[in-house]
Amino acid sequence: MGRKPFFYAALFAMLLQTAPAPVPAEAQQARTPSPAPAVGPSATPERDEALIPAPQPVAVAGPTTVADVHVVRELPVPGWLETGRFVWNDDGVPAGPTVIVVNIRGRMLSAYRGGIEVGRSSLIYGADDKPTPIGAFNVLMKDAHHVSRTYGNAPMPYTLRLTNDGVSIHGSAMADDLATHGCIGLPMPFAAKLFASAHIGDRVLIWQG
Repeated sequence: MGRKPFFYAALFAMLLQTAPAPVPAEAQQARTPSPAPAVGPSATPERDEALIPAPQPVAVAGPTTVADVHVVRELPVPGWLETGRFVWNDDGVPAGPTVIVVNIRGRMLSAYRGGIEVGRSSLIYGADDKPTPIGAFNVLMKDAHHVSRTYGNAPMPYTLRLTNDGVSIHGSAMADDLATHGCIGLPMPFAAKLFASAHIGDRVLIWQG
């Protein structure tokens, strides 16, 4: 009986030696990892065509010649459209891919959705030293507010780019004596409607007529 107080004292001393020391509150706070700082959007440089990657070819199936274009119905347009004139009527025509056919000699562009002609317009095309290329293309890029850095920031509104070297369909001033540097120029209101209808990858056929 006389040894029990000594035994309990020794046991209590051993427990004090093996128990971890309490961690001060300030030390606990220091060990708690701080939340990661919120990361916002990185600084974006001003728009510069030099910083925009060149559009890559779009592999989309579609007609390769004018004869391959499936036509269900055409617009009732009497005669030839004078420069600056156009017709657009897509009432009741479902949304979907747009096939664009450009007739250089006839100076006319037609737009089809599901084989139904929704738009027809007069156009201007490339001058003799910078002719508009002939062939089958796809819309590579859309830019409603495009400007040409190659030609002194000339406005090219409602641009539908067709080639990596810049040949496009876009809105333009219209006159019989005007030509482009290879692009297809359209009356501005028509260009806006065509821009809204067309999608990346849509087929564009340009033929001599």
